[in-house]
Order: sequence, then structure tokens, then C-alpha cells
Amino acid sequence: MRTQYRAAGLDETDLAATPVEQFAHWFRQAATEGRLFEPNAVVVSTADARGRPSSRTVLLKHFDERGFVFYTNYTSRKARELAENPHVSLLFPWHPMARQVIVTGVAERTGRDETAAYFRTRPYGSQLGAWASAQSSVVAGRDALDAGYAELAARHPRGEPVPVPPHWGGFRVVPRAVEFWQGRENRLHDRLRYVARDDGGWQVERLSP
Repeated sequence: MRTQYRAAGLDETDLAATPVEQFAHWFRQAATEGRLFEPNAVVVSTADARGRPSSRTVLLKHFDERGFVFYTNYTSRKARELAENPHVSLLFPWHPMARQVIVTGVAERTGRDETAAYFRTRPYGSQLGAWASAQSSVVAGRDALDAGYAELAARHPRGEPVPVPPHWGGFRVVPRAVEFWQGRENRLHDRLRYVARDDGGWQVERLSP
């Protein structure tokens, strides 16, 4: 199985001054072209203290010059691994556009005020779900999960505020390098990577495909 990429290339002169500006440009295109089901879906790869990796898909909820933010249960596998080893990789696999963005950096927890502000924007069912699931732990069965959710729904009826779980919150990935990958013909892809400099600026490198 092989696809020949015929998209236009990516040149150094096409890039914005910072990787976040460039990401915003590509993200707007990904969100408006309609070919991607969830353009904010991102593969988060972590490793534990012994270097054993794991990956999963989450949803990006915010990004700015400070970094890229997603939310999770702080007792989950990803959160436990980030507590042991904060180095993380994010992969946005925009295959229908023959594009990928790879962010590598260090994860830090968002503040509780920021977490609470986002939690209040979540749908009611998602708010209850954050309480109902002890993410990554073994569960007896679907019935047990559904029963726990129903109990929470009775305790916090729709229309009443649901408190923010103390074990739930955000991670902000502070980027140290951001690679923009554009598929090209004959596997001679364009790979342009921003690398953080000590003075706060960015250096752009072209990588061999």
C-alpha cells in the first residue's frame, strides 16, 4: 500500500516567524478544509522513568506562545509517566492533507484556575465522565462504569454545577522543537523544524526526508 503525495511543497520562505504562528496557519487550514474528522486530535507519546514508551490520542484544547494544552485524569498512565519523565512528543497526523506536525518539549501542569475555567465549558456529560472514570485503571465491566456514571448524575443533576475533580486537569507542552512535515513526490518530503535557541528565538533547520 503506497500513496504518491502530490501536494505543493514547503519552503523556508513560507514559514512564519515562530512555530506557534506557523501551527496556527496550518491548523486553520486543517479545520476549514473539511477533510479531517477532528483536526485537534493529537497523539501524545510519553515514557516512564525506565524509558518504556506509550502513546494515545487526546484532543488539543488550546495553544499559544506558551505551549500546547490538553486535559486528562492526573491518575492516568500518561499523567503518571509525565510525573516521572516530563519529556513528551505530540504528533498531529493530518494525513488527508499529506501533513504532519511533531512537537517535542516538556510538559507542565496548568494552574487550577485555568483548569477550572476550561472544565466549566465542557458538556455536562463530559464533566460527569471526568468523575466517573478512574482512567487507565482496571474496571470490572461496562456495567460498573455505567452504574458509577448514573450515581453521579443523580448526585449532580443537569443544570446544577459539577465541581472540578481534584484529580483532573491540564498539561501544557512547552515546545523545544516543532517539525512541519509536508508530503512530496517520490518520498522526497519537506521537513522543516524550528529549534528553540537560548535567547528565546527560533532556528529553522531542513531535515532529510
